[in-house]
Amino acid sequence: MGVNLPSELKYTKDHEWVSVEGDIATVGITDFAQSELGDIVYVEVETVDETLDKDEIFGTVEAVKTVSDLFLPLTGEIIEFNEGLEDEPEKVNTDPYGEGWMIKIKVSDLSEIEGLLSDADYKALINA
Repeated sequence: MGVNLPSELKYTKDHEWVSVEGDIATVGITDFAQSELGDIVYVEVETVDETLDKDEIFGTVEAVKTVSDLFLPLTGEIIEFNEGLEDEPEKVNTDPYGEGWMIKIKVSDLSEIEGLLSDADYKALINA
């Protein structure tokens, strides 16, 4: 199965990817998740400027067949939403690790990053 899993990213069991630079984390859904969901028609995030705990729901992604909750991978304040997705939610399908990113978080507890999955751990999860 040709799922794209960049090795420099971290992953969650909820099929999200996390890129951390300093105390800012960028989050999106994985190539595997977008392929399982199908054509994405809407991404809703109404939690910008809110501080949420790890695993809390920060938004939803709506595909033609289903709506899925998005779970925060790390505790922190949501400082930005990718507003490009309002007009072009299909970027999540076409470029999940690039222009299809969803939010940026100011991370409260950097030690939580150690609990995220490596690309190999995530690959094992989806191939289980």
